Amino acid sequence: MKNKLLHTPEGVRDIYNGECERKLCLQNDLHRVLKSYGCRDIETPTFEFFDVFGSEVGTTPSRELYKFFDREGNTLVLRPDITPSIARAVSKYFAEEEKNIRLCYVGNTFINNPGYQGRLKERTHLGAELIGSNDAQTDAETIAMVVDCLKAAGLEEFQISIGQVDYFKSIVSSLKIEEDIAEELKDYISNRNLFGVETIVSNIPMDEQSRRALLELPSLYGSVEVLKRAADLACSEEASLAVRRLWDVWHLLEYYDVTRYISFDLGMLGSYNYYTGIFFRGYTFGSGDAVVKGGRYDHLLKHFGKDAPSIGFVVEIDRLMAALSRQKIPAGELPEILTLYYTEELQKQAITLAKKLRLEGKMVALQFVTHQQLVSEPELLKQTEMLRELCKKYNITAGEVQP
Repeated sequence: MKNKLLHTPEGVRDIYNGECERKLCLQNDLHRVLKSYGCRDIETPTFEFFDVFGSEVGTTPSRELYKFFDREGNTLVLRPDITPSIARAVSKYFAEEEKNIRLCYVGNTFINNPGYQGRLKERTHLGAELIGSNDAQTDAETIAMVVDCLKAAGLEEFQISIGQVDYFKSIVSSLKIEEDIAEELKDYISNRNLFGVETIVSNIPMDEQSRRALLELPSLYGSVEVLKRAADLACSEEASLAVRRLWDVWHLLEYYDVTRYISFDLGMLGSYNYYTGIFFRGYTFGSGDAVVKGGRYDHLLKHFGKDAPSIGFVVEIDRLMAALSRQKIPAGELPEILTLYYTEELQKQAITLAKKLRLEGKMVALQFVTHQQLVSEPELLKQTEMLRELCKKYNITAGEVQP
């Protein structure tokens, strides 16, 4: 029984010592980037009412939520995703705000994955939400922010893959097919299952242009040249506008000088149904999954009572940490801890010195040693001599500390 208490449940883990400090350093580095873009911090509860993440919102399936009850019998859930929480908070506290809102956050999310398979069930998310603008300029700025975050993490080789959810939705809406069939088709396209796409398309009456667009959608990925093919395949005005928006974003990203990190993927459709318009993911070596996910969600806030277009992204800190480790890139520099070893006769000087060094921004740990330890461990004697030298350097005498 005692041994069992030492273990964590499946899907969660302890993070300690250097790894924990590097993770916090990484979060601080990324947070500075978000603040440099004018974002204000927000913190939402770890658990919310079930309806905040219900099926109408289009977030995580109910079976993958950690659910429990309060004393009144309300169903509560540990948040699987922070964006809906922020949408709720903004709708409540900024209901009458007409200016654009820029928010950033960091917090843990919880998903009860059906199969563990090495995936964490508790993950740290850091991200930003830009609320109030529905233009290509905001899309481009958000993607530029993502690039700056990944560069601040120390990555040199990474790719931001950009898709357009409305391109697919415009084709499906014109066909008037059942929702479950549309979801199945979406999954096949996202997974590049060409056989599955062809099977569904062959059983649905549609014009030749729509058929061709759906069949080629899984292969519409690569450089900016992909947008020319997508424009040729567009079978509605909405699809053409979606491609045109991507062109606008591309030209703006040229001004940000980040296009070398950009590719396009019209078959990338996302797992959250609340996404509209532009959608993107960030990939790098050493991670099979995206380390960044984001996109536009222009209708999400309306669910909570505020009609405001929005775009945001989340950095998967744990995945990014793993990728940095596999690429042998240090995730934040650990500050050196200076340990001052002192005997009873030196304790006043040691405490005074530690206070002064801490005011200078240094990390200082005090360690009391006995005379017996000094005799048995010669290295400790050297450490106490070092303390005496530092006290001389800072003009510290025993009389500086009152008894």
